[in-house]
Amino acid sequence: MKVAIVDDHKMFRQGVEAMLEDYDELSLAWGASNIKETIEKLNVNIPDVILMDITIGEESGITLTKKILEIYPDIKILGLSMHKEDNYIVKILESGAKGYLLKDAGSEEMVRAIKKVFEGDTYYSSHVTNVLMKHVTQGTKPSENGDKIPLTARETEILKLIADEYSNPEIAEKLFISIRTVDTHRRNLLDKLHAKNTAGLVKYAMKHGLVE
Repeated sequence: MKVAIVDDHKMFRQGVEAMLEDYDELSLAWGASNIKETIEKLNVNIPDVILMDITIGEESGITLTKKILEIYPDIKILGLSMHKEDNYIVKILESGAKGYLLKDAGSEEMVRAIKKVFEGDTYYSSHVTNVLMKHVTQGTKPSENGDKIPLTARETEILKLIADEYSNPEIAEKLFISIRTVDTHRRNLLDKLHAKNTAGLVKYAMKHGLVE
């Protein structure tokens, strides 16, 4: 079966590509780092399964999943992310993905997940299964549990600085972290808070009293 991976982190992408070489039944179709590159490669080579990172640079893997399935409904997409929060999990599954795998999964679990979705089944890690069962039994979705979404201490800190009009380089300098790390947190905030841009982040911060 042909497998493609969409992830903006080159080292992680290369790691998955090397892992696939250890399995005779799997072959790498291609790797891509953004939406434009993914669409271009799909026009040339259609894989059976796509490993889709939820956050691709400043773009959304969730949006890309919907777009791909509108054009190629037979492709099986497996969401791939470091995020364990409920809203990420539900959003990617609602977009049409056949499963959700955390990036800290081992190679055996990843191959097992690929095979299951290829066969038309679904695959959820034990954590994801627990999240889904919780909301099924409660009859809710994560977004229905109140409009205040839990943020980590670092996310809250960065959101406050964004709302105070600090630029990414200024935030990096103030918090003694890299600009890339700030970029990653900003993208995660946009996804987690369903915001389209910085103005949306500021609006959320003001609504929930994170800024004066």
